Amino acid sequence: MVNIYLAGAGPGDPELLTLKTARLLAEARVVLHDSLVGAGVLALINPAAERIDVGKRCGGRATAQAEICRLLVEKAQAGGVVVRLKGGDPSIFGRVTEEMAALRAAGMSFEIVPGVTAASAAAAALPASLTRRGVARSLHFITGCDADHSLPAYDWAALARAGGTLAFYMGRKHIAGIAARLRAAGMEASLPAAAIESASLAEQRIIRAPLGRLAEEVMRAAPVGPVLLLVGEALAE
Repeated sequence: MVNIYLAGAGPGDPELLTLKTARLLAEARVVLHDSLVGAGVLALINPAAERIDVGKRCGGRATAQAEICRLLVEKAQAGGVVVRLKGGDPSIFGRVTEEMAALRAAGMSFEIVPGVTAASAAAAALPASLTRRGVARSLHFITGCDADHSLPAYDWAALARAGGTLAFYMGRKHIAGIAARLRAAGMEASLPAAAIESASLAEQRIIRAPLGRLAEEVMRAAPVGPVLLLVGEALAE
């Protein structure tokens, strides 16, 4: 019988949780959650459950992945429903691979419960279709922050040629670098782009600007919450 769940908390708004994740939180004995999971979602956790913040922030405080895996196995071995609650969708930049490996090594069964990913919430906020018919035939999820907090060394020319919509996660720190590399790779300065801060939450902010001016506009806005960067013709109003 499965009692371990790697579940998505969605982008922040508690009403965007799946019914399954909400039910599991109400039944949980232990919840290990990311630091970006907000108070509204945490309020749905069984009051008697043990809550453990195992959050990671790009450039900020972070619980070592090995420690998260150790805690997850330890708590699961004690029985009861154990939920590893991750912001967004667990399978999209959720570092779920290491946790699945640790559970398998311990001989434990688990289940992944999907959640609404930040790019979907950002598209709804604009509003826009990220796969706009006749304009964007592909959607690319890209991390804007490497394990050492640097801007990853992508094949920027390949990204520029891809032609679809680019969604950069965890890219607030490197928006200027992302924009500069896409421009150097051939993307037009006039290409529509947007930065969405705290998508789906009350403090949500939308910063629209052409790619060539986006970094300047984001710097002026000085966001403090998580930012998702979208680039592509599908964003044209």
